[in-house]
Amino acid sequence: MKIVVLSDTHMPKKGKDFPEKLISDLKECNLIIHAGDWKTVDVYESIKKYGEVIGVIGNVDGEDLKELFPLKTTIEVNDLRIGVVHGHGKGKTTERRALEAFEGENVDIIVFGHSHIPFLRYMNGILLFNPGSPTDKRKMPYFSHGIIEINDDLEVRHVFYKK
Repeated sequence: MKIVVLSDTHMPKKGKDFPEKLISDLKECNLIIHAGDWKTVDVYESIKKYGEVIGVIGNVDGEDLKELFPLKTTIEVNDLRIGVVHGHGKGKTTERRALEAFEGENVDIIVFGHSHIPFLRYMNGILLFNPGSPTDKRKMPYFSHGIIEINDDLEVRHVFYKK
């Protein structure tokens, strides 16, 4: 099972097209997770051509996207429970807000976005994963998205590129 993970696409403001590296991975995946800040429904329409999309809304997403996606969701894939949330809010770090969004829930991985900063670390026994952004790297040296591969083992990684 190969899952492509992305967040903070902010399209079309931060890009008109997806980077080739992302498109290549989308063509080979079984599932797509988007952790919010799509910006437009057109982004969802473009992504869903590649497969099933699970997503949440972020702080820049309008009413049209709020009709399609929740603020947070949990899915089960091959016996792993994956929580998805954007991570915006006041106070604390984005990682802490993402973790607190699933407090008291049984999740193995939390996918989040908002900061545009790639992040992969265990906190309180839960793997936190921010894929970064494929279109708005801000002060990061590279654009990025994530891959979660679930087979006999779990492999979670970032894919970095110049564009």
